Amino acid sequence: MVPLKDENPVTITPFVTYALIVANVLIFLCEITLSPSQLNSFFHLFAVVPIELTASFNGIAVGQPVPEALTLITSQFLHGGFMHVGFNMLFLWIFGNNIEEELGHFKFIFFYLTCGVLAALTQWFFSSGSEIPSLGASGAIAGVMGAYILKFPKVRILTLIPLGIFFYTVRIPAIFFLGFWFVQQAFNGISMLQVPVNVGMEGGGVAYWAHAGGFVFGAILALLLGIFSNRFVSDSPNLSE
Repeated sequence: MVPLKDENPVTITPFVTYALIVANVLIFLCEITLSPSQLNSFFHLFAVVPIELTASFNGIAVGQPVPEALTLITSQFLHGGFMHVGFNMLFLWIFGNNIEEELGHFKFIFFYLTCGVLAALTQWFFSSGSEIPSLGASGAIAGVMGAYILKFPKVRILTLIPLGIFFYTVRIPAIFFLGFWFVQQAFNGISMLQVPVNVGMEGGGVAYWAHAGGFVFGAILALLLGIFSNRFVSDSPNLSE
């Protein structure tokens, strides 16, 4: 399904959302210029490697020039393929602008990065011994979606549903569209616990717990940042007395 938001147009320019999209795309374009061995080294350096993060939390040096704690942020700008970056940026473009409008530019960038960090830590908690790099903006974007369902539960999202060679459009309330997505991620995460495989992005898996954790933390953090209060006036482009 490809959702297209058709309500609640923004009234400020969501330049943080646009900047995040540009940064992710540019870094991905740099990735595809690397050889397989270079890309593997790049991911192990800047993505979250759970076993190395565990070691760093225990005070054990892992011999990497980039502090493992910093990879909780740098990993959010890495992607494992065209579909990975494409769908992540599509969802960020669809849902990010409205949340940026509600929180304001500065709160939004703090919100986005914090959701990404908490999502990565959620995934780490369930796979702390994994050696597979975990990367992608999915956790942060899941946080955006968690805030969106909280603020705009009744907004209808125009959704394309493929049926064979034809596509049909239906309007699904955000609470059902994103709620179903969250339940799916949580269910998949639970089902993976008994399967002897890692779920890091680099290995071709999906970090379901990062998605579910990002979604929950996004809703909580949005409340703490006052998403239901009046907009942060200093972010308004037309500030008046």
